[in-house]
Amino acid sequence: MAALSAGRAAAAGLLRAQSLGAWRALGTSAALLQQAQAKSHRAEGTFQVTMLPGDGVGPELMHAVKEVFKAGNVPVIFDEHHLSEVQNMASEEKLDRVVDSMKESKVAIIGKIHTPMEYKGDLASYDMRLRRKLDLFANVVHVKSLSGYQTRHNNLDLVIIREQTEGEYSSLEHESAKGVIECLKIITRAKSQRIAKFAFDYATKKGRAKVTAVHKANIMKLGDGLFLQCCKEVAELYPKIKFDTMIIDNCCMQLVQNPYQFDVLVMPNLYGNIVDNLAAGLVGGAGVVPGESYSAEYAVFEMGARHPFAQAVGRNIANPTAMLLSASNMLRHLNLEYHSNMISDAVKKVIKGGKVRTADMGGYSTSMDFTQAVIDALEVQ
Repeated sequence: MAALSAGRAAAAGLLRAQSLGAWRALGTSAALLQQAQAKSHRAEGTFQVTMLPGDGVGPELMHAVKEVFKAGNVPVIFDEHHLSEVQNMASEEKLDRVVDSMKESKVAIIGKIHTPMEYKGDLASYDMRLRRKLDLFANVVHVKSLSGYQTRHNNLDLVIIREQTEGEYSSLEHESAKGVIECLKIITRAKSQRIAKFAFDYATKKGRAKVTAVHKANIMKLGDGLFLQCCKEVAELYPKIKFDTMIIDNCCMQLVQNPYQFDVLVMPNLYGNIVDNLAAGLVGGAGVVPGESYSAEYAVFEMGARHPFAQAVGRNIANPTAMLLSASNMLRHLNLEYHSNMISDAVKKVIKGGKVRTADMGGYSTSMDFTQAVIDALEVQ
């Protein structure tokens, strides 16, 4: 019994050590990241942020962010890079430049880097390569209803946490025999424990009551079974947080029927991708839900449901809401609370007013109309 207790204590110690990076990513460590940024940018009184406009309407949305930041006198300088497979602006050299910029800034705001379906000799897209190089293991999407904008479900407030460095998106595929393709799903104990610990740390920090592990362990008994087991082990270290599990197909149905039962959901890569989009649809779609991705060192802010919306390029109809809210979250991460609140309050004020809405929200306003309305609503002191 003594040996068993010692083993459990050692395992708990290991998990706590593994969570250090996640705590730092959430800004709960001794603000080492902020100190480093403050030291490097104190002379200018500004923060450098890496910007990747991406594909589709990404550049238009980034323009909205820059215009709002300019109007709000936000102390941020963007180091802008262009990485696109569909626009022939992708190469290892460009990717390395983005990584070098991130090493300096530690923070980025990015649009969707579209991944072509055609196989051109490399299975891993540049978007996936960037996330792996930065070890952006945790994707966080806060799905929250916007006051004044009615949808089928109102007053929703749930968080989806997705492991995004392994799982089905391992890029390990091959033709084992003619007409037979094998695609490998990778699940490891270390990364499953890491994302589970991140989810429980997030729930603790944000005052959340419950974490639900989403899986398909009834069919993928070893792979998802390992993920589920790791979640259960980590849950034992957080007795104040309620823990339950749910099979992915049932989870999708429950989200549509009764999303209010959920608080924080944690899941492997593919499930998270699907559920992010499903949940975004519950509160208005891809145009209104912000997202973010974390590693131990870096934080990347983006749209919660990643869509290039290519059919809207140049038409001035894309909804800037998600990107502006994501930019607001980025400012909060940088400890620029005043500017963060100023922008998020302005966005929410415009939406609640109901007079200026883009087509996806049932209105007739342009992207520029919405951006200008947000600028007009800024309460700059």
